[in-house]
Amino acid sequence: MDHFYTIRFRRNTAQRFKRFSKKVATSYSESMEMMIDFFEWHGFLPSDKFEKSVGKEVLKNRKRTEAAIAIIRDIEKNQTKPTTAMLELLFEHSPQKKQGQAPLLMAGKEVDPDRDRFLKKVEEAIAMEKNYTNIKRDFGELRTDFLNLLNRVELVKGSFGKPRLQLDMAPEEFQKLKIKMEKQ
Repeated sequence: MDHFYTIRFRRNTAQRFKRFSKKVATSYSESMEMMIDFFEWHGFLPSDKFEKSVGKEVLKNRKRTEAAIAIIRDIEKNQTKPTTAMLELLFEHSPQKKQGQAPLLMAGKEVDPDRDRFLKKVEEAIAMEKNYTNIKRDFGELRTDFLNLLNRVELVKGSFGKPRLQLDMAPEEFQKLKIKMEKQ
């Protein structure tokens, strides 16, 4: 048996809830349960401001999801695929030894096109991995230098005019950083 509990609402709010409740459920309790379930399930708060429709919220979330997918694809393309290609070339797609042929690792006098193609692919994969590693290292250095520069920028509020940004760095240090960036 359900027990009822009384809650006091302003008259306008109670009338509005009654009208809403008639549209969505058979009882006031059921309406309230549905609203509470909605907010809890979706992780929203009633105080959160939404776009005019839930459809716009869905589109906004879809854009975020597509951006995350693009990042993952970029990671696959630039990080995972070169390594995977190297491993596949080394273990799965190695040229098969033909009957009566000398071992593949021994240098033979005959030119073997399968082995040459295999070695060329391995060299290309290694070059791709080396290039990626160099780019990643250079990016890390640039990022560190940039963050160090940003940490030396301060907001200065003068008594006249707009606030401005001031770089707290010796001119020699700034010149060295400038030369370093120009060389890269």
